[in-house]
Amino acid sequence: MVKKMKIVTIVGARPQFIKAAAVSRAIHRAHQRKKRIQEVLVHTGQHYDTLMDKVFFEELNLPKPDYHLGVGSGSHGKQTGMMIERIEGVLEKERPEAVMVYGDTNSTLAGALAAAKLNLPVAHVEAGLRSYNRIMPEEINRVLTDHLSVFLFCPTDQAVRNLLREGIKDERVRFVSYVGDVMYDSLLYYSRLAEKKSTILQDLSLVNPQSAIGNPQYYLATLHRAENTDDPKRLKSILEALNEIGRIHPVLFPLHPRTRKRMEVYLAFTEFKYIKFVEPVSYLDMLKLEKNARAILTDSGGVQKEAYWLKVPCLTLRGETEWVETVKSGWNKLVGTEKKNIFQGMDDLEKRRPAGREKKLFGEGRASEKIVQILVEGLG
Repeated sequence: MVKKMKIVTIVGARPQFIKAAAVSRAIHRAHQRKKRIQEVLVHTGQHYDTLMDKVFFEELNLPKPDYHLGVGSGSHGKQTGMMIERIEGVLEKERPEAVMVYGDTNSTLAGALAAAKLNLPVAHVEAGLRSYNRIMPEEINRVLTDHLSVFLFCPTDQAVRNLLREGIKDERVRFVSYVGDVMYDSLLYYSRLAEKKSTILQDLSLVNPQSAIGNPQYYLATLHRAENTDDPKRLKSILEALNEIGRIHPVLFPLHPRTRKRMEVYLAFTEFKYIKFVEPVSYLDMLKLEKNARAILTDSGGVQKEAYWLKVPCLTLRGETEWVETVKSGWNKLVGTEKKNIFQGMDDLEKRRPAGREKKLFGEGRASEKIVQILVEGLG
């Protein structure tokens, strides 16, 4: 008789929906073949805005969450504590064979802590990433989650080496595996759909209807990390740089809810008349915008990778990155948050565009299948 297996997946933020969509498809395919895996999807409610939440489930064709915990926003301690309490109740009821978490958010850490306290194996997708900047809450979340995990699914060889330096290695009680990046799986799957369905370029008047798409003239900017948005000096410096760039080429800026809130407190939108601020966009629209941008400026790890995969030059508005491979390849440049450095980085980019990149730094687009196979073998 084939043993049935239950996996509880914890998600709560926009990037996790994208990653979970790829793995959920692989779980569904495995279930159809072997009828042995059941996924229970838990949404903590960390992202609850329609444009950051509901539209993603609909667009990515993710199954409706089995549990929506409705935690919402709050301080790190309050938010994480509420999540742990509510996740624990779900896990006690479901008693899964493993709990899967993604990335480095408060939802990630809360899911890992709740599971570990109940002696349930934690599976961490995107394990081993390090910025070595402990000021970032994301760094704390990912380090603690890795040390709580039994299954560590690494997107790069560098991530495996990072874990080894911390004494986390593949052994009888732990499974450390280089599987590739599940976001690459998603990009390959959804980019074709984005080409067919997204009308965002026309909707935002970013292309001349008489000309062919593929001659990008706009820059795309994103900003959401607390270290940048919650520091008025940094936030102003970044926006002033983007505004200066906007004098030369249009700068499109989909506003993350946190960034909007901080701007409403610290700054006036009218100060930055050369930046085109828009509401957050869906994943398919974002892929279309990224692919057709002249360059991307961001503090998002996911967007850095997507720029690399889509062959679009990227400037990272931080002093470090977990995705060092994109920098070493020459496709991504760290420019920090000083206005003069950002503008200089863009000027350098215009003078010398990146030439090429190594294709398989993040796997071959089969990370999700490998994750499911390892879970089946490890838990079976």
